[in-house]
Amino acid sequence: MADMTVAYSPSHGLGEEQSIWFKLSSLLNQENPMQVLMWLSEKYGGAVPINLKNHRIVILSEPAHAERVLVTNADNYVKYFDGLRPIFGKSMITVDGALWQKIRAPQQPAFHPHMFEEYFPYLMSAIDSKMARWVKFASTGETIEMVEETWTLAAEMVCKALFDREMPFNPHFIFGQVKTYTDVMNHKSIRLKKMHGELTEITDEETAKAMEVWGSIPEMVTGAGVLEHREKTLLTMLEAAEADPEFPEFDRQQVIDEMKQYLWAGTETTALTLAWSLYLLSQHPEAMERIRAEARAVCGERDPQWNEVQQLGFTRMVIQETMRLFPPIWGLIRIAAGDDDIEGQKIKAGDKVVIGTYVMHHSPKYWEEPEKFDPERFAPERAKKRVKYSYLPFAAGKRACIGGALSQIENTLALVQLLRRFTPEYAGPVPAKIHATVTLCPKGGLPFRIRALS
Repeated sequence: MADMTVAYSPSHGLGEEQSIWFKLSSLLNQENPMQVLMWLSEKYGGAVPINLKNHRIVILSEPAHAERVLVTNADNYVKYFDGLRPIFGKSMITVDGALWQKIRAPQQPAFHPHMFEEYFPYLMSAIDSKMARWVKFASTGETIEMVEETWTLAAEMVCKALFDREMPFNPHFIFGQVKTYTDVMNHKSIRLKKMHGELTEITDEETAKAMEVWGSIPEMVTGAGVLEHREKTLLTMLEAAEADPEFPEFDRQQVIDEMKQYLWAGTETTALTLAWSLYLLSQHPEAMERIRAEARAVCGERDPQWNEVQQLGFTRMVIQETMRLFPPIWGLIRIAAGDDDIEGQKIKAGDKVVIGTYVMHHSPKYWEEPEKFDPERFAPERAKKRVKYSYLPFAAGKRACIGGALSQIENTLALVQLLRRFTPEYAGPVPAKIHATVTLCPKGGLPFRIRALS
């Protein structure tokens, strides 16, 4: 196996001085970081220019701003993901322009809706594995970390459904390793973490080790036991592109980097949404019971079949409302290639713009009682009245998330199956606090205890 070690260096740092994550950390390291952005947006009319040393960041939070940057003038705005290149390499999540379009093309068929039926039994198999694990937790009464549980479930779904492989690694170990790197606040000049109640500095060696472990994962997956030798999977599509002599850009490293993208980005957003959904449902037991009632009405006491998934409408609305209240990607970052004018706000070439997804999702201009958990706001008739681009859980335009539709199916199935067997009981502070890093994470995690239904 090729050496996949990625040494830690300032050019890799999420929190080094040139990184937007570092520059925004003084704003975001607050008791309620999103409230700060909402206050600034309201005070400055939805466009907030922030000058930090030799950089200018403009935070945008109106649907019209999002439409301009993501759709009508998208070619002027380049995706920003520099700080995550050690994790995703040169995958399509970190490239742009013609190369991005060329790399995306052979992967797109794996996310066509007609493929989802083929993935269905493998998604259910991964959920079954999680339920077997939760039986143990229900008997011991121990407290678990829900984001870790949902991340490991999503990782197994990706391995089985998209790669036709058994998950060959301990996902709980990998979760901890990569979190060491991706927690933006670890990358300040002094990086601290809690170990046995004590604050301990995270060393450069630890972050380098985390990246070394992460770099070995794709080859572990490709070398793992094949489930069904399916002809059409995402992995076979990636390897076909690698074998194409007319596609020299798609070499073995490209296959590995694309796999990294799905094994991390494709799992984290799904996992965060599912974890936040369970948190919200724990605070609204009537909605939890309604999911169970819907499942009984659709499929009785047996497991759902693929042709019944679309009938789980309320469960899907819970997922959509969760992504409104807790969008995993709280801000979409782009770099302006040239000058622009967005509703009177001058954008200069080189400016970094942040589309404040969270701010839009919580704006009383576009949502009635925006802080209220109300899945019915996504009922078809009400959804038709929504202001376009006021809801962006998967971004919009040509760079919209390739796996958004599949993610919602994964989470719908997971909610239905887990809640039919268990009641997850949240055991942390209410309301749960937010940690705004690259994604919208719960600060200190989401501790739960699992109770089995009789």
